[in-house]
Amino acid sequence: MPKWVEVVLNIPLLSNFTYKVPETLKGYSSGSLVGRRASVLFSNREMTAFIIKELDSLPANLGFSPTKIKPLQRIIDARAVFTEEQIQLALWMEHFYLCSRGEALSAMIPSGRREVACASLSFTDTTIDSSAQTLSQEQKDAVDGILNNDKKKPLFHYLYGPTGTGKTEVFLQAAEKILKKGQGVIYLVPEIGLTHQVIEAVVKRFGDTAAVLHSELSGSQKLREWHRIIDKHARVVIGARSAVFAPVPDLGMIIIDEEHDTSYKSGQSPRYSARQVAMHRCIQLQIPLIMGSATPSVESWNAMQCKTIIPHTLTKRLSGGKPPEIEVVNLADGSNLSKTDGSISYKLENEMRQTLANNRQIILFLNRRGFTHFFRCNSCGYELKCKNCSVALTYHRNENKIKCHYCGWSINPPKECPDCNSLDTGYAGFGTEFIEKEVRAKFPHTIIQRLDTDSLKKKGKLQEKISEFRKGNIDILLGTQMVAKGLNFPNLQLVGVILADTGLHMPDFRAAERTFSLITQVAGRAGRFFPDGKVIVQTYNPKRPAIALACKNDIDTFYAHELEQRKMLSFPPFSRLIRLVFRSANLEKTKEAANGANTILLEYISKQHFEKTVFILGPCECPLTKIAANYRYQIILQSNTIN
Repeated sequence: MPKWVEVVLNIPLLSNFTYKVPETLKGYSSGSLVGRRASVLFSNREMTAFIIKELDSLPANLGFSPTKIKPLQRIIDARAVFTEEQIQLALWMEHFYLCSRGEALSAMIPSGRREVACASLSFTDTTIDSSAQTLSQEQKDAVDGILNNDKKKPLFHYLYGPTGTGKTEVFLQAAEKILKKGQGVIYLVPEIGLTHQVIEAVVKRFGDTAAVLHSELSGSQKLREWHRIIDKHARVVIGARSAVFAPVPDLGMIIIDEEHDTSYKSGQSPRYSARQVAMHRCIQLQIPLIMGSATPSVESWNAMQCKTIIPHTLTKRLSGGKPPEIEVVNLADGSNLSKTDGSISYKLENEMRQTLANNRQIILFLNRRGFTHFFRCNSCGYELKCKNCSVALTYHRNENKIKCHYCGWSINPPKECPDCNSLDTGYAGFGTEFIEKEVRAKFPHTIIQRLDTDSLKKKGKLQEKISEFRKGNIDILLGTQMVAKGLNFPNLQLVGVILADTGLHMPDFRAAERTFSLITQVAGRAGRFFPDGKVIVQTYNPKRPAIALACKNDIDTFYAHELEQRKMLSFPPFSRLIRLVFRSANLEKTKEAANGANTILLEYISKQHFEKTVFILGPCECPLTKIAANYRYQIILQSNTIN
C-alpha cells in the first residue's frame, strides 16, 4: 500500500497537495488509489480531492517535516472514477484555459457519492436496432468519407446540409460501424431538453449500449452511468457539453451535432469549449471528429474552405419537403401589410389565419422573454435599470414584476417616474408574454402555448409541450430560441419571426453570425414534410446582410461577406482572442486590478518580443459594466498567430 498520495482540489490554485495514507485504509494495493476521490481536510475544512499519484517516498527537498502532512479522511469511491487520459486532459485544460487541473477534473466527474438504480432511463433491448434507414447516395458517400482510414487526411470532418437532409442518420450509421470495430462513441448535442428527438433515435438504435448523461439525473445516477461507460456496458454516450469528458474505453469517434451552438461553451470556470476539448481528444487518440450543422460556425466554414476540416455536403430533403418560401416584412416601410397594432403585422396575421384555416400549425419566434423590455418616463427620459446590473429591467405581466434577467432582482412596477415623479410613463419593446397576449386576443379559439424559461419552471414541461405540439394538440407555439433547435414537426406550415433585429444590437463580433443562424434554423422547421412551408420575417433592417441573406437562403454569400469583415477587423478565424474580466464590488479595486494586469502583460510581451504578434485592447469597461453588484473591466488580447 502506498504511504502518500498527491491530490488536486477544485480550487483556483495551480498546485498538487500531498496527503498521508493512514493505517486505517489498509487493503489498497499499489496503483489502486489513483482515479478515486478522497475526503481531505484543507485549511481546516473538509473537501473532495482527486487522487492523481501514489508515493512510496517523499522528495528530499520537501521543505517541512513529513509529520506535518495531514492524513486522508476517507476514500469516497469504491473504484476509480477517472482515468489517466482524463488526468492528462485536465493538465492540458490547465494550460489552455487558465484553470487548475482540480477545477478541470471537477467539471468532468459526476458529483455522486454512491450508486443507485437509475429510474430516468429504462432499456430493454441490449442489441443494436436493425431498423437503420437506407442511405441516399449523398449520405453513403459521407459515411464512407468519414470512415476512410487514410492517415494523410485530417481527422476532422464536417457534415453540412440544410435542415431535413438526414444528418442524424449519417451520424448513427457511422457510429454503428465504429461499434462493430469494438470502439466507443461520444455523441454531443447542444441541450438535452431541446434535442429529445435525436436522443430518442440514439437510444432506439443502440438500446442498452447507450448511456445518456443529462442534467435531470442526480449526481449518483450520473455516477451509475459513468461506471457503465468505464465497464464497457455502455458504448455510445450521448449528452450535452460535459459528456465530452466521458471516460469511454477504446474511444473511436466523437460526434458534435449543431456544432455552431453557443451552449457548447462553458460560462463558468473552467471556461472550456466542448468543441476544442473534442478536437484535442481526437488528436491525442488519432480518431475522427464529426461536426454537423445547417449553419456552421464561421470558423468551421473557413476551415472547410481551407480543407483543414473535410466537408461532406447533403443537399436533398429526404422526407418529401423542400426549403420553405421566405417573405420579408419591412416594419419601417409604412405599407398596409407591415402595419401592426402590437407586434404582429397585418401580413403575418393574414398568413396565420390562412394556415389555421388549413388545419396546419404555426410557430412564432422572438428571442426575448417577458412582456415588455423596459420601463421609460416620457417626460424626462428616465429608464429603470437593475440596481445590481447595467441593464434595463423587463416587465413580466403574469407575475406583475419588473425583473433583471442577469441577477434575478425584481421590484413591483412603479406608478410614477422614480426620478421626476411624472405619471407620463410607459413600457417599450416587447417579449414573448406580450406576443402571447396579442395572439390570444386575435385568435381566441386556438390552442396556444408559450415556450421559454419563464413558462418551463416545472420539470418535464418542455417535453410535454413539444410532444403536444407534435401530436397536433397545439395550434400556435410561440417562444424564444428553444423553438429553433432540433425540432421536427410534420404538420407545421408557417413560421413567423416577430423581430429579426433583436440580436444585431449586441456588442459582439459574432452578432451577425448568430442572427443569421437563428433565422435559418427557425425557418428550417417549416416545410420538412410538405412542400408548402412558409416563413414570414419581420424586421426594421431588411438590408442588413445577416437578415437579407438568411431570408434568401444565400449561405455562401453570407459566409463570404462575414469572413471578409472578420479579416478586415482581424477577428477570428484570422486571429485569436482572449478576454480577461476583472470583477469587484468596489469600482476602484476593479480598475486597479485591470491596470495592474495590463502592466504585467505589457512587460511580458516586451520581454518575449511579441510586440508584432500580440496586441492589448483595453483595459476598459465591459459592455455590461455591472452584473450582480460587481463592477466589470476587461482586457482583450489579440494575436494574429492562430496556430
